[in-house]
Amino acid sequence: QVQLVESGGGLVQAGGSLRLSCVASVSMFSLYAMGWFRQAPGKQRELVADMTSGGIINYADSVKGRFTISRENAKNTVYLQMNSLKPEDTAVYYCNAENFILKQSYWGQGTRVTVSS
Repeated sequence: QVQLVESGGGLVQAGGSLRLSCVASVSMFSLYAMGWFRQAPGKQRELVADMTSGGIINYADSVKGRFTISRENAKNTVYLQMNSLKPEDTAVYYCNAENFILKQSYWGQGTRVTVSS
């Protein structure tokens, strides 16, 4: 059974940093596009950043220059380094794994990030 397990969330003051991690129990992790999404209270889930299997990266405009997505295929892990955090970054952050060839998509349970002003 495929599992994505996020960690690294917590409470931080505005201007602070957090690093999220997501470990995926999938075979051939390197073939998956990996992404981070977030959902704030009362809002829809939105893309934060993603990285294709080939290393192409995409960021939401709201996080460009502050967040960095990276992956370590040998550890089946994707990271999200979040710097200069703002109260509006407060949300539950979800990890996503997509294999477009096999048409497989998996989600983690989420990790909560709270940024105080």
